[in-house]
Amino acid sequence: MKNIFILPLIILAACTGNNHDTKIVEDLYDYNIEERLNELGIELPKPGAPVANYVNSVRTGNLVFMAGKGPKDAEGNYITGKLGADLTIEQGYAAARLTAIQQLASLKAEIGDLNNVVRIVKVLGMVNSAPDFTDQPKVINGFSDLMVEVFGDRGKHARAAVGMVSLPVGIACEVEMIVEVRD
Repeated sequence: MKNIFILPLIILAACTGNNHDTKIVEDLYDYNIEERLNELGIELPKPGAPVANYVNSVRTGNLVFMAGKGPKDAEGNYITGKLGADLTIEQGYAAARLTAIQQLASLKAEIGDLNNVVRIVKVLGMVNSAPDFTDQPKVINGFSDLMVEVFGDRGKHARAAVGMVSLPVGIACEVEMIVEVRD
């Protein structure tokens, strides 16, 4: 008789353990990242294919290394110009924000679901700068601020924001990032 009661308890314990594991996965965010993007009025574009012998991202273990991306407007045109000569800090900030959208699109293509982002780990922001321009961090804040708007505290990251004498096709900024993702 005692064995009859033990089997249902083992099954119940096994099911409870699985539900607990599922709950841990679901609790990474208390909101849906896709819905958050909609709230922010952001529609992710289809990521472009690389134009040379490289890929948009490389995943090794739980880390995704993202290739550098630049700012594109809604029509797919690059935002170009030098900060401190052709563009204001505000225009650079907006360009960096557009770059963040490009990176999110490529990241989603790599991992399938942005709700699997554990953390934005590291960002390298490169700003096309006039020789005397020194406000690169204010420009790259456009990228960083959007990561926090989308991922909350998980969007906070280590970062470098540096000036460059030029960037490909004259883009205003280029950003690469490393992201930790869930299995």
